[in-house]
Amino acid sequence: MLEIGMNHKTLRTVLPQYTAASMKSGLLEVLATPIMIAWMEECCMECVQSQLDEGFGTVGTLVNVTHEAPTPVNGEVTISCFLRQVDGRRLVFAVEASDKGGIIGRGSHERFIVNGRKFQEKCDKKKEI
Repeated sequence: MLEIGMNHKTLRTVLPQYTAASMKSGLLEVLATPIMIAWMEECCMECVQSQLDEGFGTVGTLVNVTHEAPTPVNGEVTISCFLRQVDGRRLVFAVEASDKGGIIGRGSHERFIVNGRKFQEKCDKKKEI
């Protein structure tokens, strides 16, 4: 059962392939913003997945985050999320990323609950266009 207040944390290490230089989102050997956002989405998905009926999952629909500080290669990043709103199939999370120096990013992330099979079928129809 989905309840406001559900939360989850994950720990990730910044590998060379996760840098801005490697992702082509910048020139520096620091954690890339797209990777931080992907980790936030993953954390939110993991937070609720076990509470969904079989065959259902969530898809990200909105991200509004800041990336406030750099994290170097081999740095550890803690990603945390907090489910703050449940509105039918719409889920809104507060998200935060931090390293040993403090908060590196924060904001909100919205996901929708979907029937995986139906969602994939709808997407696959685009192949016929």
